Amino acid sequence: MRHKAAFAIMALALCCAVTVFGQEKRLKKSDLPAAVQKTADQQSKGATVKGYSQEKENGQVLYEVALIVNGHTKDITMDGQGNVMEVEEEADMKSLPAEVREGLQKQAGKANIGKVESLTKHGTLVAYEAQARDGKKRSEIQVGPDGKPLAHKE
Repeated sequence: MRHKAAFAIMALALCCAVTVFGQEKRLKKSDLPAAVQKTADQQSKGATVKGYSQEKENGQVLYEVALIVNGHTKDITMDGQGNVMEVEEEADMKSLPAEVREGLQKQAGKANIGKVESLTKHGTLVAYEAQARDGKKRSEIQVGPDGKPLAHKE
């Protein structure tokens, strides 16, 4: 009986986590709302479209177009009206400002830094995030545009 109760509590917690963090669903371009299609077309000029997806985040339905631009990744997140909410764009570590490189390295410690992306929300650069790997342990690190640690995760 105890095991059943513990299992039920774990299942409920998992369902809540999926609701809060969203469930990504792959879409075809034709499945997107017209306004989202229009913005996706504008944003993807000169790029290769990898795919489209939809997810619900904090009760809001968001759409994403994943692109390859000049050999690097760029993901654009839009609301249902086609407004660009967030852009994650791969960045070359060597091209980042020195304070950002230093901040990421400080956050990573002894870990190796992999893919780095700039994070822009509502047209404003808010952070840089990077994948850090120390042996088998992987983590995501973030710093602000000034290279300093963030007060909260973006």
